Amino acid sequence: MDEVEYLRIISGQRQDWRARLLYKPCFRFLSLLYRVGVSVRNRMFDWRLRSVRTVEVPVISLGNLTTGGTGKTPFVAYLTQWFQNHQKQVALLSRGYRALPGEVNDEKLLLDRLCPGVPHFQNPDRGDSAVKAIQEGAQILILDDGFQHRKLERTVDLVLIDAVCPWGYGSLLPRGLMREPKSSLRRADFVILTRVDQCSAPELEQLSQELTRLVPADRIATATFQPRVLINVKNEALSLKSVNGKRVWAFCAIGNPAGFRLTLEQAGFDVAGLQVFADHHHYSSDDVQEIGAQAREAEVDLILTTGKDLVKMSEPMFCGVPVWGVEIGVEIREGSEFLEQVLQGLIK
Repeated sequence: MDEVEYLRIISGQRQDWRARLLYKPCFRFLSLLYRVGVSVRNRMFDWRLRSVRTVEVPVISLGNLTTGGTGKTPFVAYLTQWFQNHQKQVALLSRGYRALPGEVNDEKLLLDRLCPGVPHFQNPDRGDSAVKAIQEGAQILILDDGFQHRKLERTVDLVLIDAVCPWGYGSLLPRGLMREPKSSLRRADFVILTRVDQCSAPELEQLSQELTRLVPADRIATATFQPRVLINVKNEALSLKSVNGKRVWAFCAIGNPAGFRLTLEQAGFDVAGLQVFADHHHYSSDDVQEIGAQAREAEVDLILTTGKDLVKMSEPMFCGVPVWGVEIGVEIREGSEFLEQVLQGLIK
């Protein structure tokens, strides 16, 4: 079973007898075992039965409760630029999830472009990376996808929650996409609801009420991801205004493909189709040919993808159709003053 089919099952899109009578009961049982494991692990850290490494500079962890899809990468870039604007030397620490042997993953490639010159250490042992980063002059460490990585002490825990699919279909892995239960948010210092422009006002209100039972209201902010410009593999830029209303074919390999499609539609594109690949997918020449063929058949003007996917491409055209990546930026809506206070506290 591939990842796309797995998501169709746990989201309820697939309702055949195998999904209802075989896969879901199996996933539910495994989720119970997973819950026990997560609970035991967290208690061991809470009670200091497992060692936690401490370093001498502030560590800001950016993470989530679910597997991917909340917008961590653009938010890492946002935080990096904020600290740089305050004259702090920043280093990024990440695991290097799904990197090919001897290579770096797509998130590092994208962050290297968004944050040029910022050291980025990829290593499952974030403690070792932290020591190396400090030795090289880092004054602030940003721990990417760090909420569950409790082996490194952090000064601030920021948690992102996707307002469109906040609780990963309501269950822990593998029945749903949650890495931890909602109650784990109590150890977060600040929560940021992302993609609030992609859900209705009643849905957002209900979600806010759920959150305030776990996190004080003055520790919650809302944010959106706004398209800014199109970039191609030659690092050429194209304004959104110049292609507004164009018919496009899209593809992506991210945690929230539906959110990407909605972003394109809200930006004014006519989306003829969206090809979805597993998160962090490594594209083959056959994939490129298939995408190009589908785009040509749909008679589109452009092929669009995410910035994270574009960095894995080498050709500016697929089957004669121009390929562009959508570069997005973070816009804090509500709670910006509270988030500013949190960040200011790290540079005093």
